[in-house]
Amino acid sequence: MTVLTLISHPLCPFVQRAAIVLLEKGVAFDRIDIDLSAKPDWFLALSPTGKVPVLKVPQPDAADAILFESVVICEYINETQGGAPMYPGDALLRAQHRAWIEFATQTFADGWQFLHARDASTADAKRTAFRERLRKLESAIGEGPFFAGAAFGMVDAVYAPLFRYFGIIDATVAREIFDDLPRISHWRTALEARASVRDAVVEDYGDLFLAHLRQNHSQVMSPLPPV
Repeated sequence: MTVLTLISHPLCPFVQRAAIVLLEKGVAFDRIDIDLSAKPDWFLALSPTGKVPVLKVPQPDAADAILFESVVICEYINETQGGAPMYPGDALLRAQHRAWIEFATQTFADGWQFLHARDASTADAKRTAFRERLRKLESAIGEGPFFAGAAFGMVDAVYAPLFRYFGIIDATVAREIFDDLPRISHWRTALEARASVRDAVVEDYGDLFLAHLRQNHSQVMSPLPPV
């Protein structure tokens, strides 16, 4: 049996995307966590960007093939493994889903900057930017429970790690982010309950993430006043 190897870091949301798709597809894989503050030479020799995730794909009678960038890895898994497809069959809908996946890049950045803001002023500005992107995403979500309806797809796998953060931090802070966004709120709940999403992280992920925020002196560790 060909076993894929996912090179990861326990807190990396982009690794989680790949792990979710692997779990959705029922694919056996090995997972190797590395310390991103002291990247081993063997990893730097594999990863052109020096980032995780990296997927090692065994090749018959040849060195392992190396894939990097989370969405590239997810699409390779979707195209080469069994299970339900994670994109619509219709070309236009598929392109629209890929557009919202591209939209996730800056949405992640805005959310991450909010979570890591060290003062209330910066946190307020980043929260505003993040909520503006979420409002645009709200308008694209279908009737649920997932992004495009009953079937869990690639857009769900891409956004689930971002929403996970807000089930870990103070509930008051999270409510301020998702206030007046009912479709995203329902989507978050469905993603949180999905087995592949739950199992994509280590058991103590929540504790590790909160410790990370404390270490970075994040403002969200002290609930923000209402705006």
